[in-house]
Amino acid sequence: MRLPTPSAASRPSVARRRGAGLALGLMVTLAACSSGGGGDSSASVAPSSATASPSPSPTTTSPSARPSPTATHPTTTKPPVAPPAPTTTKAQTSCVDRTADAMTTAQRVGQLFMAAVTSTGMTGTESAAVSQGRVGAVFLMGHTTAGTAAVKSVTDRVRTLATSVKGARLGLLIATDQEGGQVQVLGGPGFSTIPDAVTQGQWPASRLQQEATGWAKQLRAAGVNMNLAPVADTVPPDLVKVNGPIGELNREYGNDPATVATHSDAFLRGMRAAGVVPTVKHFPGLGRVRGNTDFTAGVTDTVTTTTDPYLQPFRSAVQAGTPFVMVSSATYSRIDGSRQAVFSPVVLRDLLRGRLGFQGAVISDDIGAAVAVSDRSPAQRALDFLAAGGNMVLTVRPGDIAPMTSAVINRLPKDAALRKDVDDSLHRVLTAKRNAGLLTC
Repeated sequence: MRLPTPSAASRPSVARRRGAGLALGLMVTLAACSSGGGGDSSASVAPSSATASPSPSPTTTSPSARPSPTATHPTTTKPPVAPPAPTTTKAQTSCVDRTADAMTTAQRVGQLFMAAVTSTGMTGTESAAVSQGRVGAVFLMGHTTAGTAAVKSVTDRVRTLATSVKGARLGLLIATDQEGGQVQVLGGPGFSTIPDAVTQGQWPASRLQQEATGWAKQLRAAGVNMNLAPVADTVPPDLVKVNGPIGELNREYGNDPATVATHSDAFLRGMRAAGVVPTVKHFPGLGRVRGNTDFTAGVTDTVTTTTDPYLQPFRSAVQAGTPFVMVSSATYSRIDGSRQAVFSPVVLRDLLRGRLGFQGAVISDDIGAAVAVSDRSPAQRALDFLAAGGNMVLTVRPGDIAPMTSAVINRLPKDAALRKDVDDSLHRVLTAKRNAGLLTC
């Protein structure tokens, strides 16, 4: 996402997998699939029966089991205590599995992408990216003050582009950035003017939750069912004025992890109470960097560790049941100094999944226009994110969807690990949709 300038683990555990016969059949089927960008294959790819629940279960580990926080090139380690099994019901599992079974390769891959649509009206290019890419989610970008009715006309049109799957009603996640202050995409008649997070953080948590429920109802009225908020980053007092992505924009609920945890949880619960899917961001935290990854390359956090107190708001959000966590595009030198968080299995699989016990879906920050990831091609960004343990790719550039999805589709027949990652990601995304009422069988 493009923000305003200041002046303006182990691999996730899932339900049991099918046997070797399916794996062989999967490879044969994939090899027969079309390699065209975003187009449906002539044959469906048989998925596993696995499904993951977004309901989190935290884990604890002994200090002795944790990797050294000062390692320059940390290695992936398996947490000594696995998260408890997901609590997805049999009906959910059955519906998710049947839907996954009925999908073509292009549809399965497309569900793992969020494409951008202009909030004031979808362009032909944007429409083509959504429909041809079979994407599972859309992001409304660009500030508008046209009001609820105008936005609803856009989302109604977007909703007609949802991919059709035999035997299921499958809707799109339609998201925006509705944090408050300078980061409020939707405004005008029907939308409240939401104060910034610094102001929200001064309210009692009970009031914030109530207000957030009201803001979520406004989003629902406009056809928006997902909010890329709340921000769970903690900015220390001495960095507020120089912290480009959060502090300079007043996006922090407070300057200590406890306050941020209490208030980000309140916002999260308020959204969920009105049927809007929240997304906690930007794991493992952007509060102690200076540059904004949207506009700056090489943004690095040299402080945060795997046992850092500043992880508290994210741990609390996992315990509160956040269905999505957005990962940062900065590098965390004391966690994984060789890779940005968005491309790091140490951050996603070991820390977020293993130590914090997150069972939901991991979404990237924008990896389309962001300067932080400009050293890799769009196709490589998508492949590296999925390989690291990410589940949904967000790009604000419609032109990225075709090369990104094509890269994944073309790699599948020859990459067993990627097939497993796509299957796992698909089940996490479909489970989130099932829980949000966007998937029925």
